[in-house]
Amino acid sequence: MENAKPKYDTIAKIPASEFELYHGSTIKEREMIAAPSLTFLQDSWRRLRKNKAAVVCMAILLVIIVISIISIFFSPHNPTKQNVAYMNLPPRIPGIDINGLNGKAMVGGQLVDKYAAANVPDNLNYYFGTDGLGRDVLSRLLMGTRVSLLIAFIAAMFDIIFGVTYGLISGLKGGTVDTLMQRILEILSGIPNLVVMILMLVVFEPGIPSIIAAMAITNWIPMARIVRAQTLKLKDQEFVLAAQTLGESNFKIAFKHILPNISSVIIVQMMFSIPTAIFFEAFLSFIGLGLTPPNASLGTMLSDGYKTFQYLPYLLWVPAITLSVIMIAFNLLADGLRDAFDPKMKE
Repeated sequence: MENAKPKYDTIAKIPASEFELYHGSTIKEREMIAAPSLTFLQDSWRRLRKNKAAVVCMAILLVIIVISIISIFFSPHNPTKQNVAYMNLPPRIPGIDINGLNGKAMVGGQLVDKYAAANVPDNLNYYFGTDGLGRDVLSRLLMGTRVSLLIAFIAAMFDIIFGVTYGLISGLKGGTVDTLMQRILEILSGIPNLVVMILMLVVFEPGIPSIIAAMAITNWIPMARIVRAQTLKLKDQEFVLAAQTLGESNFKIAFKHILPNISSVIIVQMMFSIPTAIFFEAFLSFIGLGLTPPNASLGTMLSDGYKTFQYLPYLLWVPAITLSVIMIAFNLLADGLRDAFDPKMKE
């Protein structure tokens, strides 16, 4: 305070003629400081980018999806071609001299170069090794990942087509229609998925059609219930009542007013349903009710790998790690999308 008083006295002695009035407007400066307006998607993307784990998982999933698609046309080897002469070869990656990754394995307590013993050319490498029939594990992994993702995205489409439509109709109609539709859901949800899958095998042969048919019966039920709950919450809002007053049909109200407002919930639920479908397919293939040889999926590779885990651990580790990465990435991305679309969820 003692230092401030001399400064104040100095300023007070300056004559008024030395000051100039500011005749400008500060409105423009205030507008320049204001943050730009963002749409809902832009604001959600801004929040999602702050979630580093979700962004990394999204990048990982994009890479996996792109590689799976490209491998349709460019695959290291034929994933179904058998070559018994090259059976059970360990991984060999050029330039890496680490046991387990250089083509050498323990046989009878001694380190043996399996590639040299099988007379494999020096320019022929199996990065993830071969299985008991001499098939390239990497090529089969790419094929299995592609099949698992295909089934998962088909399941997501069923969620959107059946689950969203069913939930919208049930929520908008209400009354007797809603009660009847919910009793049907309760009956369907009471049937175990495994029982449904076994029944599908009576109609279809084991494979992708039977898995898709089983998922088409029961997997969309959680989506239908969530959409119905959101519809019941929004149908009494003022903007929906105004649309009804203006004479709009239920179809227009559902797709023009309610659906855009619950789109974030639908996207998040769909992202959670994808890893569930991937695990469902892997489980069915593991117990022999899914894909049949020589087709590959992550489940069939796990089924083949666990039988020789003590001697050829890479046959189990490769599909297990891939399946874990895909499921964890989808779950973390779904968590990030949920927080981005509805930031109040963190509270």
